[in-house]
Amino acid sequence: MLKEDSLSVTQDCSDCPIRHRAVCARCESDELARLEDIKYYRRFEAGQTVIWSGDRMDFVGSVVSGIATLTQTMEDGRTQMVGLLLPSDFVGRPGRSTAAYDVVATTDMVMCCFRKAPFEDLMERTPHIAQRLLQMTLDELDAAREWMLVLGRKTAREKIASLLSIIARRDATLNMAGLDGPVTFDLPLTREAMADYLGLTLETVSRQVSALKKDGIIQLEGKRHITVPDMSVLLEEAGDDTDGGMLV
Repeated sequence: MLKEDSLSVTQDCSDCPIRHRAVCARCESDELARLEDIKYYRRFEAGQTVIWSGDRMDFVGSVVSGIATLTQTMEDGRTQMVGLLLPSDFVGRPGRSTAAYDVVATTDMVMCCFRKAPFEDLMERTPHIAQRLLQMTLDELDAAREWMLVLGRKTAREKIASLLSIIARRDATLNMAGLDGPVTFDLPLTREAMADYLGLTLETVSRQVSALKKDGIIQLEGKRHITVPDMSVLLEEAGDDTDGGMLV
């Protein structure tokens, strides 16, 4: 269930920064009006838990801004970060009554939430929503398979480059910007969070980020503001196909 100490916020759909990528991307005006009746926005502070694994989940929704982590805890208390939620990513699963993972806001985050039961009913009557959600689910499956390769086969340098390229491409897609020139974005994760997610030590992450900076693959201003002069070079460092398309 959504935490009571999260703060309310308002957002006009016409100004929504994820409108072209969210679950409502294909909706007509009458369908948007139906969604309007069941939606509400919530703001979460960095470090705040959105939902605990196993809790009853009476909402679904999309990340509008910020980033969250998906974490699974084993019976002996060990935890593993199993995913990231970036802007436009969908939270929750229609048809499932409880949360499968802990969802924690890594940065200040805004979510566009829908009351779960009415959303499930709307899915049955609105093909555009069901089709878009299916597409997003398949994209998420592709990303999970790609991440299995990152964690299982890539070197530490390739892992760091892969994570940076994923965030850079998503940021460019959200801003409807190209990748031909320099790409600039703010890294939403601390070095500690990167280490946890990639299965590396903090020292290794710091060393590899410094190496990428020294080699001119990235430019770093402060600890978080990153410029990639040439995305094709970063993708080569990640061991990816440099003629691949935008991250969907």
